[in-house]
Amino acid sequence: MLELIAASRNGMALPDIARKLNIPKSSAHCILLTLLRQGYVIRSTRTRRYVFSSKLLRLANQATQGLRLQEVATPILRELSLQTGLSVHMAILEWHEAVLIAKLDPPGADPLSTWMGRRMELHCTGVGKVLLSSLSHDLLGKLLTGRVFSRHNENTITSIRRLLKETETIRANGYAVDDEEDELGYRCIGVPVLDQDGATVAAISVAGAVNHLCNDNLKQLISVLKRASGTITSAFAGDQAGSAE
Repeated sequence: MLELIAASRNGMALPDIARKLNIPKSSAHCILLTLLRQGYVIRSTRTRRYVFSSKLLRLANQATQGLRLQEVATPILRELSLQTGLSVHMAILEWHEAVLIAKLDPPGADPLSTWMGRRMELHCTGVGKVLLSSLSHDLLGKLLTGRVFSRHNENTITSIRRLLKETETIRANGYAVDDEEDELGYRCIGVPVLDQDGATVAAISVAGAVNHLCNDNLKQLISVLKRASGTITSAFAGDQAGSAE
């Protein structure tokens, strides 16, 4: 339906949409009503036709930014994986989930059960908790209010009060730890990736078995992660400046 509206010059009326898609008018109306409520289309008061809203343009800009960020970050993340011998992830926030836009495994290692495009929970993953902590107080409240968080094991934080305290700790420390909260036997350390204005645009992490991420190497891994994050920030800022020119 969105593709059909996109192909039209002046928008489309309900009967035309139903006829072109070969679906009942009632079904077309239900879909259009959802798109209207979510802000993806608007209805002209003059022509009664449905046209795109600016929300789709914002989504397209976000997708483009994510692709550029992935392209810029991939060689840096590959070096990070080789340096640490751990799996490396990069994720961006999509409302109540973290979406992986990059995943690299070190040579010879058993790959983790993650992949590009996978949606990760915010409350129990390294990248998720970093992105959660990046939200403003108002947005954080809206996202957490009324939500029930899945408990994967006894380590998973599901209390909203504990999650709020966790976000404060992450902001203060500049990193997040998934200490077997998503899956027993595995840990993950995540840090934010900032834009040139200091806003969080993504999160990166290293992940692996608990014997590979322990108290002995925690500080070193955090330091390496933060350096990689800074390098990505600088490279992304340069890429954006070049695009603007």
